[in-house]
This record gives sequence, structure tokens and C-alpha cells, in this order.
Amino acid sequence: MVATPLMNITKVETSKLKDLNLENIPFGKFYSDHMLEADYIDGEWTNVEIKPYQPLLLEPSVAAIHYGQAIFEGIKAYKDPNGNPFIFRPKDNFKRFNLSAQRMQMPEVPEEIFMEGMRQLVEIDKNWIPTQADHSLYIRPFMFSSDPVIGVKPSETYKFMIILSPTGPYYTAPMRIYVEEKYTRAAPGGIGFAKAAGNYGASMLATAEAKKLGYDQVLWTDAFEHKYLQEIGTMNVFFIIGNKAVTPSLEEGTILEGVTRDSAMQVLKEMGFEVVEQKITIDDLIQAHKVGLLYEVFGTGTAATISLIKELRYKDYVMQFDTALWQTAPELKKRLNAIRYGQVPDQYGWMMPV
Repeated sequence: MVATPLMNITKVETSKLKDLNLENIPFGKFYSDHMLEADYIDGEWTNVEIKPYQPLLLEPSVAAIHYGQAIFEGIKAYKDPNGNPFIFRPKDNFKRFNLSAQRMQMPEVPEEIFMEGMRQLVEIDKNWIPTQADHSLYIRPFMFSSDPVIGVKPSETYKFMIILSPTGPYYTAPMRIYVEEKYTRAAPGGIGFAKAAGNYGASMLATAEAKKLGYDQVLWTDAFEHKYLQEIGTMNVFFIIGNKAVTPSLEEGTILEGVTRDSAMQVLKEMGFEVVEQKITIDDLIQAHKVGLLYEVFGTGTAATISLIKELRYKDYVMQFDTALWQTAPELKKRLNAIRYGQVPDQYGWMMPV
């Protein structure tokens, strides 16, 4: 049973914003004045409130810490030229959040708590939305099991929260990517399609080893043969091969169905590309590079937006690109940003007014 709870709102007396410069602010380091919190108890969502951002009081036996029942989303809010706040495609993140909840045996969060709670929270803290280019307000909804019980079973209680963080560019320069062939991110039947906390914790060792070699992130391959390309650590990936925009397909459930990925696919079609979702191997990519048909490689994600990749390494084979000459990824980013910042009409209906 899902009740429709009333939302209590308590505001801060003095904003932290007066002591903060939002220009080039680093990702995920600073948080706005308020947060949303709700509890799932006895089969109902209750205690829904927006209140000053503050620490949580948790018992050391809280289930999420021990067994990893935790999911999250990443969403962004922007301001148009008139200073009006908008949120980019939050309904799609809401749907994906509840798909993650189903896979992790967690309760779904009602739309009125997720969507309306987010809208009210952003409205209260709208002054935290930066107005500089490539800046935004990052929105982090998350849920975790909150039973103070040690034992491998679904929790009976859960906590849902939303926090906000102003951010500048996630990646400030074109990236160097290492194609991973030892470690595995996801396998069919697993949780690769879910935005579950453990997916990211399990990726850190491979990423750290790639960084020792001078690379920024890894491009994951499949669990069985380590030849089918999947996604980059924080992004989906696209390859411009000839007149096609190719991105790995989702049918095996090992790749996150990115909202920015879907947005990029729609805009690339508008730009005249044939957009192809398919299984693609590293050998396919190397062959396209050798014959001069691999023109661009870039990542897409909420945090990263559109990130150019200047180098891709597989074993001893290195593919390097002069990103200064690229046309597709920069134009894609330009068109997406124009929609996000309200500089052109929102023909897709992506921007939700606050």
C-alpha cells in the first residue's frame, strides 16, 4: 500500500550560499541548504519532509552498509536566459530509479514524493543553480535499506532522500580511456542495468589501475570473452564510424540505459546520422580505425554530459584522435546545451519547469 503523505517543509534561517563562489565549482563537493527525506515503514511511505541539509543518525548495524541495498539517480537543473529553473528529463530518471528498486528488491518510490518532492526542493534552493556555461545543479535522489539488522534479507524499512550539489564541468579536458579486459562490470542476469551503488564500488579497482597507466577511465567489455564493448565507468559510449553513430545495445541488461544516451541518439538523428544500437567488438573498432572510418569517440552521461575521448587503448594498440578537428560531438553538446539552458525551443518536451 502507498499512502500520499503530506510534505513538511522547514527552511534554514541563513543560506550557506553567501559564502560560496559557484564558478568552476568542483563536482560533488558542496551541497545546497536543504534536503528531502522520507521513510518506508510498515509498507507505507511516511515522514516526508524537506529540511536543512544535515548529517544522518544511523545505527552501525544498518542493513545498507553491510549488504548493499542502495540505489541512486543523477539529474540536473538549469536556468534559462530569464533565470527560470528547469529540470532535464526527470520523469525518465524516476522510471529508471524504480526499475533499479525492483531489481534490488526495494519498494518503489511514489511519483508524488520523487517528482513533486524534487520540484519543491529545487524551487526552494533555486539560487544554487549556477548560471555559468557548463554549470548546473546536480540532483541526487537515493534510497537505502535502513533496518538495524544483520542478516541477508530484504530490509523492512528504507530511507529515500534527495540532495542537491552545484557543479561545474565534470571533465574539463578530452579523456584517455583504457579498454578493460581483466575485470568485469556486469554479466547477463546481473545488475548492470540498475543504478545500484555496488556497481560503482566494484569499478574502482579497475579504474585505479588504469589511472596508474595514465588513463582517466576504463571502457568495459563483456564478462565472457572481453571483446564486446559495453560502457565507460561513468558514461555510455558512442562511436562515429563513417556516417553512422554506433552505441552498444542494451538487450543483455549489462549496460545502464542512460537518459543522456537517449537524448544524444535523438539529436544525432536530427543531425543526419544513422544511429545504430548494436553489439560491437573491440576488433570491429580497431578495424574501423585502421581503415580511417572511426572519426570520433565520446561518452554521454548526466554528470559528464558529452565528453570527448582523445585516446583509446586496447592492449598495445592505441587509437589517438585530434579532438580539435571534431565536428559531431561538439555540435551534439552545443545542441543539447541549447535545450538545457533554454536557448532554443524545447521540441522534445525534455525540460520540466520548476
